[in-house]
Amino acid sequence: MSDLLGPMPPTPDVGPVAVDAGHLEPVAPGVWAWIGTDRDGRPGPNAGVVVEDDGITLVDALAAPTVARALNQSLTRFGVPVRRLVYTSSHVASVGGSAVFWMAARYGRPQTSALLDQPVPLDAYRRLVPDHAAEFDERFQTRPVSHTIDQAAWLTPAVCAVPVAGHQEQNLVVLVPSAGVCFAGAMVASGVTPNAYDGDPEAWADTLGELADQAQVIVPGTGPVGDASTLAVQQAYLYAVTDAAGDPRRIPDGPWDEWSQRDLDEVNVERAARLAAGDDGVPAAMLRRLGLAGPDS
Repeated sequence: MSDLLGPMPPTPDVGPVAVDAGHLEPVAPGVWAWIGTDRDGRPGPNAGVVVEDDGITLVDALAAPTVARALNQSLTRFGVPVRRLVYTSSHVASVGGSAVFWMAARYGRPQTSALLDQPVPLDAYRRLVPDHAAEFDERFQTRPVSHTIDQAAWLTPAVCAVPVAGHQEQNLVVLVPSAGVCFAGAMVASGVTPNAYDGDPEAWADTLGELADQAQVIVPGTGPVGDASTLAVQQAYLYAVTDAAGDPRRIPDGPWDEWSQRDLDEVNVERAARLAAGDDGVPAAMLRRLGLAGPDS
């Protein structure tokens, strides 16, 4: 049937486009990283790009439609459509621009699928991504998962999606074994404090140790392309969060002293302490950030 229909047309690119939202950086032959920047030039969400003869596999869709359109325009240089989109999490940084790539098959974990089937939390998105708050109006939508992944699966001869956990109960990373590349997506932030509000800091740290053996090049969800040392630093931070026993002041000095958004320490430490006590509720510190905390929180 596909032969009768002819080649898949390019994904349409309609609507406003963010300026200076990022750039494509070559990682290996046929493998690229979109290195995102926010409106102040600070690191923004990244995306992964693997170009093959039949089309592009995209890893994460960025945080909002305008930045996704900027990425999509950059992809026209390859002359093939975005055929596959992998969500490494259900968070807005992974799915906020997904409507731009509406023709792509969309891969994600069952948890991501279930969460994307729920109404979009517009107020939360506005607070989490204030630079693009105006985009999260009643017309905004994300694209649901079309293919769920419960075990490691080859999506193409070059691309393997691997289930992991820690940032959330269910995440994905994407490996390109022939190039020694791991698109870690939501699992890794470089130079930026990770947010474990619905994750498990200790399990997350354990998973990062396992990923260190899978690739030589690590493309994080935020920040510059790195290597196994990028994983080791975040792993040490997450173990420190777990050991802090509910008190952010007990996180020792370390490389994370130079990170941005260190106010997330409070969220991460509270989450770890709650889990240790058998409580998997969202930290009050995170609810306050979202404007959802009650008067006694």
